[in-house]
Amino acid sequence: MALKTIQAPLPGTFYRSPAPDQPSFKVEGDTVSVGDTIGLIEVMKTFVPVAAEEAGKVVAFHVENEDAVMAGQPLYDLEG
Repeated sequence: MALKTIQAPLPGTFYRSPAPDQPSFKVEGDTVSVGDTIGLIEVMKTFVPVAAEEAGKVVAFHVENEDAVMAGQPLYDLEG
């Protein structure tokens, strides 16, 4: 199975859950389908969903909740 590293599409703050008191969208080991939300990137009070473009399994995250990210920075690894 191929391992693919998914990168941040834009700079901002990465959130792994929809709200502080809510569970993460996905965690390591979860399977994802095309269109599943993996996280959110906040840019100037606008939240942009990071959606899976391929089906597979989340192997590892490269960033933590509320980490600042730059466009092109690795977010997570997907095994497909």
